[in-house]
Amino acid sequence: MPKHALSRLVGKFAAAEAGWFTTRAISMFIKAYGINMGEAKLKNAGDFKTFNDFFTRELEPGARTIDSDASTLCYPVDGAISQQGDITDGQLIQAKGFNYSLTSLLGGDENTSAPFQGGKFSCIYLAPKDYHRIHMPMAATLREMIYIPGELFSVNPLTANNVPNLFSRNERVVAIFDTEQGPMAMVLVGATIVASIETVWAGTVTPPAGKDIFRWHYPATGVDAIHFEKGDEMGRFKLGSTVISTFAPEMVSFNESAGPGTVTRLGEHYADLNGAR
Repeated sequence: MPKHALSRLVGKFAAAEAGWFTTRAISMFIKAYGINMGEAKLKNAGDFKTFNDFFTRELEPGARTIDSDASTLCYPVDGAISQQGDITDGQLIQAKGFNYSLTSLLGGDENTSAPFQGGKFSCIYLAPKDYHRIHMPMAATLREMIYIPGELFSVNPLTANNVPNLFSRNERVVAIFDTEQGPMAMVLVGATIVASIETVWAGTVTPPAGKDIFRWHYPATGVDAIHFEKGDEMGRFKLGSTVISTFAPEMVSFNESAGPGTVTRLGEHYADLNGAR
């Protein structure tokens, strides 16, 4: 299947102001996936000019509460944990019997992946019904963004269990942050019919077509530094996907009760910062 061509075609429709047709498509989507529009700021299919507007819909005030404890991380998205745990020998767990390379995931540069070797990772899958804005799990300053071209396989649990190196093969955007406790990376993974990935600092990330990896660097201080507080929005998926977070060694401890299949809700307790007060 021509996944890139299909995804771009769907993207054109999702961005189009197609009047009654857009409203009808949104209504069908809401019904098919059982989406809870009661927590959305705009609640009716006809309130949205485009399908993208609906898919990246804003929640009404108070729909999510951000854990205010400075010694913890909060979940960055609504979704479900696919896998999480230790980064061992440079490998992350994708599914039973499948591991993939940290260095490949982050773009192939060992200098980029070195700070996370021996650390921890967490992979959260966003289903079509989920809220598709991505928020910061902790306060941080953006250091680098990396665009990595690739495939557009589906990233649902069935595919994750059957396609080797899925997340390090798909198109993705890597955002690397500095925090007071150490470096953190957030990897926004594309998928079939994911029309685009946005960040709040760069908008839609669409480098020229091809196989080249693109990198952008950002200042740590000064008026041009890009800083986020815990819970701030950092990006959006225009049609769903997966977020993979990686952390430096000894930086975080995940909830012992959370693991594959655990439902996540933006703002709830995600992990503890080791040594934080």
